[in-house]
Amino acid sequence: MGQKKLIRFNAIKTFANVLEHPENMQENWHLFFKNNHPITLELACGKGEYSVGLGRMYADRNFIGVDIKGNRIWRGAKTALDEDLNNIAFLRAEIDKINNYFSNNEVQEIWITFPDPQLRLSKAKKRLTHPKFLRLYQQILKPNGVIHLKTDSPNLYQFTKTVIKLYGLELLVDYEDAYTQQNISEELKIKTHYESLDIAQSNRIHYLQFKINKELPIELDTTLKTILHEQASY
Repeated sequence: MGQKKLIRFNAIKTFANVLEHPENMQENWHLFFKNNHPITLELACGKGEYSVGLGRMYADRNFIGVDIKGNRIWRGAKTALDEDLNNIAFLRAEIDKINNYFSNNEVQEIWITFPDPQLRLSKAKKRLTHPKFLRLYQQILKPNGVIHLKTDSPNLYQFTKTVIKLYGLELLVDYEDAYTQQNISEELKIKTHYESLDIAQSNRIHYLQFKINKELPIELDTTLKTILHEQASY
């Protein structure tokens, strides 16, 4: 591990707004924040630009950035501390274990911002909008909870649309090219470090907003796998 990463890993252990694999947090986030404000998660938050940006906008809401990379979390956590943004926290944990930290109906919204698109077909189950993950989110989201996906990957964007259609989920907003839309929300104008890198080189930012408003039958996962293989063969 590089010296810089080691310094940041050690630093976040002293940050009051960073929790690393904490125990007994389900239904206790109101004690941590000292209020009962709605909770929004930023999954695969990286440097936490969305958690910080949203926290600046909405003092009456709580925001938690989730990532396993402690050296990345350091940046957002330090900014929140420097600006006395007490409605922002960071959770160092694996996303596939998110239910260990939140109880049923405890989360209002989820933002998934520029995650690894896991482009290889064999890695499809690792995509953060795969039904495997959506079932986890559904448990912790409130009944009308919303999921936001913002990505520069056309592959992840189309994959997520396929999932939404196949499982009959409620699609609220679909922007193939978000920044060409008129009067986009201030939330969508927040930019992350990974957005600025334009890794996908698509010159577009895709955005989807949807609800998991019904069960996601396990048997449809086989159908999804078949569709993906058919798409890959074109």
